[in-house]
Amino acid sequence: MGLISGVLGFMFLASLLFSNAEGAIHSYHWVVKETNFTKLCETSTILTVNDRFPGPEIHAKKGDTVFVTVQNSGPYGITIHWHGVKMPRNPWSDGPEYITQCPIKPGGNFTQEINLSTEEGTLWWHAHSDWSRATVHGAIKIFPAKGTSYPFRNPDGDQTIIFSSWYKSKVMDVLDEALSTGGDPNVSDAYTINGEPGDLYDCSNETMYTLLVKTGKTYLLRIVNSILNEEMFFAIANHNMTVVGSDGAYVKPFSTDYLFITPGQTMDVLVTANQAASHYYMVLTPFLDTDSSYDNTTSRALIKYSGNYTTPSTIPTPTFPNISDSISAQLFVVRLKSLADKAHPINVPKNITRQIFMTVSVNLFACPNSTGCTVDGNNKLAASLNNNSFVMPSTALLQEYYNNNYNLNHLVDDLPNKPPTPFNYTTVANMSAFTEEGTQVITLNYGDEVEIVFQGTNIGATQNHPMHLHGYSFYLVGTGSADFDNGTDPGRFNLVDPPEVNTIAVPRKGWSAIRFKADNPGVWFMHCHFERHTTWGMSTAVIVKNGGTKETSMRPPPSYMPPCS
Repeated sequence: MGLISGVLGFMFLASLLFSNAEGAIHSYHWVVKETNFTKLCETSTILTVNDRFPGPEIHAKKGDTVFVTVQNSGPYGITIHWHGVKMPRNPWSDGPEYITQCPIKPGGNFTQEINLSTEEGTLWWHAHSDWSRATVHGAIKIFPAKGTSYPFRNPDGDQTIIFSSWYKSKVMDVLDEALSTGGDPNVSDAYTINGEPGDLYDCSNETMYTLLVKTGKTYLLRIVNSILNEEMFFAIANHNMTVVGSDGAYVKPFSTDYLFITPGQTMDVLVTANQAASHYYMVLTPFLDTDSSYDNTTSRALIKYSGNYTTPSTIPTPTFPNISDSISAQLFVVRLKSLADKAHPINVPKNITRQIFMTVSVNLFACPNSTGCTVDGNNKLAASLNNNSFVMPSTALLQEYYNNNYNLNHLVDDLPNKPPTPFNYTTVANMSAFTEEGTQVITLNYGDEVEIVFQGTNIGATQNHPMHLHGYSFYLVGTGSADFDNGTDPGRFNLVDPPEVNTIAVPRKGWSAIRFKADNPGVWFMHCHFERHTTWGMSTAVIVKNGGTKETSMRPPPSYMPPCS
């Protein structure tokens, strides 16, 4: 089967080289396999790509096409997602398991086509099957197209900084244990910066990541948060950062002494080495304003100036907002604004044809007797959108949609446009925590101008929720605390220069409003980027119907897709 799929993948690649690519073409061959790494005084077996943690980078220019052949030499099925890449008309290579494809089986391979269109800056790729993304992930660097340049002075250096979770146990064992009890999964044992925990953890001082800099030089840091279940603060001692991009789009530059970044988000920042030649700590610490379990540890890395100087006996450390400082988190979010200039235009939908009000909640399910569930008696944790906990299908929705003449009525139901029962979302004290479940989806007409208001609730363990939509960037037009007021809050929307992003932090007991135009046909996953919440069902699929022409319709499937049986 591996040989057959490899030949079919080669034929698929060869045909596309001559038919669909407009920019330059890049090809990569990746092998997913288990590799041993020693950290925190213990050797752990983790899933990797090409034996690397974090995984290999993809380098391309805006408008290029990238082909990646993924060979699965690991012990279980795998899929790869290209986070933030819109994949125009080509959902077939988007990657989430059982949404666009079935997993690549052990011994199999699959050639995926990544179509870069308007994206520029930093995105990332990661596994999208179970919790494999804990160690299977890496950066996508998208440089300006030929003949164009950055909207800022060319940096003197360019460095990726990836935040990750580290577990001493196999991450799949952590997931399996949580599913067996219905409770919260065990938290990670460390955070890492470019694969290294840093000197606050056991056996980690000598391997701490170090960034070498030269006095007076400016560096572009491409920061990716691939952590599984925590939003983070990040800062560099004695150095401000100038934020110039987020989620593969440029923003109006602003200076800050800390970053707030959710799982799934990327930030492009400029840092100038303008301090006395010495050593300075870069520090990563969690933000969490909830009573849920979390990894309350801190990772450090080092900025080291070149030259001759005495190594300091005490290395400067940055100051941070408090771990539960939601005000600082939100103040950072609202500073993000699109460039919205002639070279970087935006097009915020203003004639809304589809409005969706979406509650995001952590819930409970009652378990059958003698199943081992341990939460509040014989219950298990769940999560929902509009009181529906998404049930993942056992086959790929996209393939069923295409094979059944663009119809999924035999597999799915409609997710309602608003909660079945309205309530005081952020103050309610007696609302049932139990939720319904089903494979409910959102269906949009091609060309719909869509507004979604995500509303946090007071049900269950309340906290921020990093919501992500595949296949699209969208505009974050507003965010606020308490219940969304449809009478007054829309009047405060930013329709002039809202940030164009793919992942947002819906604030605890608050709301966030997004807008986008449904102009990319296909079946696209929407979910919380806390891995445990996706596992519990805080997700749905968004089906965007074909338009009336070939150019506004999904492309046909490639000659080979990983089999579902």
